[in-house]
Amino acid sequence: MSAIAPSGSPVRRAWRRFRRDRTAVLGAIVLLVIIAGAIFGPLLYDMPYDTIDFARSSLPPSATHPFGTNDRGQDILARILYGGRISLSVGIVAALVMVSLGTAIGAAAGFYGGWVDTLLMRATDLFLALPQLPILLLVVYLFRDAVKTVFGPEMGVFVLVVLTIGGLNWMSVARLVRAGFLSVREMDFVAAARSLGAGNWRLVRVHILPNVLGPVIVAATLAVGNAIITESTLSFLGLGFPPDVPTWGGMLYNARNYLEISPHMAIFPGLAIFLTVLSINYIGDGARDALDPKSAP
Repeated sequence: MSAIAPSGSPVRRAWRRFRRDRTAVLGAIVLLVIIAGAIFGPLLYDMPYDTIDFARSSLPPSATHPFGTNDRGQDILARILYGGRISLSVGIVAALVMVSLGTAIGAAAGFYGGWVDTLLMRATDLFLALPQLPILLLVVYLFRDAVKTVFGPEMGVFVLVVLTIGGLNWMSVARLVRAGFLSVREMDFVAAARSLGAGNWRLVRVHILPNVLGPVIVAATLAVGNAIITESTLSFLGLGFPPDVPTWGGMLYNARNYLEISPHMAIFPGLAIFLTVLSINYIGDGARDALDPKSAP
């Protein structure tokens, strides 16, 4: 019996369903390659990303510079590899902020109900009604200098960007978690645990939350791609990281005046954003199907 139980566990079944989705597997492979390139690429590709050499400005792709150089003679491949660390970190941390905030609010609303549910859901509706991009731009513009003073130029922008992106995108997760809590809290096993003396925290942590994590995991994967695009938009508008810090969106912003004479300056960072977001969306779709209990085993 012990040998049969693991193969029939929910994790094993979800993994079998995920492996059958070819686009999800392809997305996972592409994303792993991108992550590995961001982590190990700057160690293996020894071309400096910040050395300025105007004699090599705007060179097309070649054997020496596989992705060419920008208007300041900096190697684009080296900047993409280094900038991938920042863009991926922003996406992951912002998604964690969004999921944590949305899960906490949705769990409180769904578990307690009554006036708590009403208050939290009206706040959720209020945030949903806000125009996200103008609010995001306004917050970054107003508080950027103050946060930089506290945390430093790079870390300050990072903290402000991830908190703002996460703080403006938690509403969908809150609604998903609330709906799951409203459904699961009425089930017999929850009533049995309550009758045996389980407290509210134990009911939430052990009995209810694990049963609603499937949609949350899917939302988290999709949130990473959304956060990367949002950070790229901020950098493209000149409100992201400092100009000397390479990010994929910042590289697109710097290439906007050279599209006709040096299109490679925009093609390669744009391709990095495209492949990353597309692969994450494929993984999210595959995870959604894999975690669906109605799917074939």
